[in-house]
Amino acid sequence: MALVALIPAAAEAQAIRVTDDIGKTFTFDAPPRRIISLAPNITEILFALGLDDRIIGVTRYCDFPAAAAAKMKIGGLLDPNIEKIQSLSPDLVIAFRGNPLSALRKLEELRLPVFTLDIGAGLAAVAPTITKIGAVTGKVPQADRLLAGLAAKLGEIDAALAPVRSYPRIFLSLQGLGLWTFGRDSYFTDLLARAKAVSVTGAIPKSWLEYGRESLIQDDPDAIIILAPSEADFRNAVDWYRTRGALNNLRAVRENRFLFLDQNAASRFGPRLYDTLADLARLLHPELFPIGR
Repeated sequence: MALVALIPAAAEAQAIRVTDDIGKTFTFDAPPRRIISLAPNITEILFALGLDDRIIGVTRYCDFPAAAAAKMKIGGLLDPNIEKIQSLSPDLVIAFRGNPLSALRKLEELRLPVFTLDIGAGLAAVAPTITKIGAVTGKVPQADRLLAGLAAKLGEIDAALAPVRSYPRIFLSLQGLGLWTFGRDSYFTDLLARAKAVSVTGAIPKSWLEYGRESLIQDDPDAIIILAPSEADFRNAVDWYRTRGALNNLRAVRENRFLFLDQNAASRFGPRLYDTLADLARLLHPELFPIGR
């Protein structure tokens, strides 16, 4: 856990001391006013904490909420524009695992405060990420309220799934990438377990991997969940499975047990992962989530 402390003072002049996920401790005399986000999930959390007016730069992939599209773009997750970031004179840059270390070092050499966060292997790690962002931006009460809402949502999902005794066996597939999927170290494996399903690749000690056709045929999952950016992309992925020879013999293909999961929400390690869990629960156990409930 990060060390977090807010030293009482005037409402907008709080002294902040907080440690990031790589062990660097940051001290601010007052909450940062010019914040740059280097990852879409960070941007989503900043907006959820009501920091719209303090966000001065985001990546080109930051598309949620819609207001993020109007923010200045500073490059991508893997290719942030160092000169652009410097020109905006931020007093806080929030980075995430996936940003190149070389870029983060250059920003630090320019004496810019780079607060770095890591991704977790499960849904439970979302809360500490929100807590740390709330602490470093002076939005602790807002973070607490957000987390309370997410905890309530999780409680509702858990209660709805309580009667489940039979766990379907699932292959989770990335649209457009053949048989790329997720292993033990990915939070997707945790999400499936929470949704009372079993990932057929969940024991493989990797975050993500390309699975073999022979292995998938042997596993013969009950259903295939496809992460896709749109329903059209999802349909294309289904067609891909149907035209791959021996994969036609899979039970999921024969019985048309393909399920669509929104890639945008599911790939962001932030508050919308709770919505993704709810979607998974409804897809896998629709009898427990009747329409209109």
